[in-house]
Amino acid sequence: MCRQIYCIHFQSYSVTIAQSDNRFQIPLFFFRSLLCSLQPQELSDMAAHFSLCFQIAVMFLCCTVCCTGISCRNEAGEPVDWFIIYKLPRYKIGEVGSGVDYMYLDSSVENWQMSKFMVNTSQGAIANTLNQLYMGKAYKSNSSVYALYNDAPPILDYVQGYGHTKGVLLFDRSQGFWLSHSIPHFPSFPERGYLYPSSGKVNGQTALCVTYQYEQFLRIAKQVAYLYPRFYNCSVSAAFAEDLPQLAQLCEGSKPTLASDKRMEQLFSIKGDKFVSFVKSEHYVEDIYTGWAAQALHADLLVESWQRQGHDLPSNCSLPKHTMNIKRIQLPGSVMFRSYHDHSKWCVSQAYEDQVTCVGDLNREKPQLWRGGGLICSFNPLIYKAFRQLVNCHVNTCVKQEINVTHLQGVLWAWTKEAICKKYKRCGVS
Repeated sequence: MCRQIYCIHFQSYSVTIAQSDNRFQIPLFFFRSLLCSLQPQELSDMAAHFSLCFQIAVMFLCCTVCCTGISCRNEAGEPVDWFIIYKLPRYKIGEVGSGVDYMYLDSSVENWQMSKFMVNTSQGAIANTLNQLYMGKAYKSNSSVYALYNDAPPILDYVQGYGHTKGVLLFDRSQGFWLSHSIPHFPSFPERGYLYPSSGKVNGQTALCVTYQYEQFLRIAKQVAYLYPRFYNCSVSAAFAEDLPQLAQLCEGSKPTLASDKRMEQLFSIKGDKFVSFVKSEHYVEDIYTGWAAQALHADLLVESWQRQGHDLPSNCSLPKHTMNIKRIQLPGSVMFRSYHDHSKWCVSQAYEDQVTCVGDLNREKPQLWRGGGLICSFNPLIYKAFRQLVNCHVNTCVKQEINVTHLQGVLWAWTKEAICKKYKRCGVS
């Protein structure tokens, strides 16, 4: 029989439980997940061994946490409307880091916060969010939908043809989250629990998580179809298939039929924050930043993406709204790194008054013009301020199509003479 627990103390990130002769500490997210995974009879049996104090605490947590819907979770495991993490690259200018430290941002903080956790541990915002799938055993439930997708999935071999996109969907009839990220070989299969790949340590990475009501996932499903993601682990039960035919098809391994080659959709988080999703299929053979997003958003964009020498697209000013490549990032403080070591994909409006920030899937490079992918854009001034300040250096020398004015005049004059000749039948007369 278990010894009686007479004291329990809840802290920001952990639970301290004291027995008569010792005390021990466990992560708060683990304690919550354990409680939420137990059946009522199991909770009742367990409570018989515990003090009244502990029973009250369990009841409180079950009401405030277990009854909370599926959502993005912050560093303390609490529900949030959205969060963004920026994992820092291992190789920075003038220093070599761990490759697993990251900055955190949500609506409750005014600027990037360096996390006290490492991204390869089972604590922190991403782990807390995904543990709703892993530890809550949602992947075994028919009352929710989930999908893990990545063009470079963990364990499995790489397969050509899928969109260059990575993310997680988890929701039920009430609400859930869409986590969009840039990390290859992530996340792990549910049966294995939360694992961060060693390959994800070298370069910088980003992840955006937004909590949505169920109705928004009907729109998101249509957007995801254009991405043509590689669903390497998923579940869309028959109860959801009629509402979400695109996700059901992708989960079965088939490719949904598309009405066009690109699609834009407005989405609203559970607290009403507006996001705009841009998605393109492989048939839209254009740079999503220059050819579409910048023009649709009516903003010149500064774009950060993984730029490998010989593959990257130059800054482009050929259309009314321009895109310029970011070359160097500076974190709050003095730490800097180059785009070459940054696998993240994001952009901000060059003009502060536009207040546009997008986090996406695609690099500005030629091979990815033929790939499906997307952007999730925000007009939140807090998000814009956080990203805009990171731009330390960008290339504002643009490639424009050169027009030879003399040649153009000659072409026009020749066309005019031909038209006069045909109309008045006076060919040869100057």
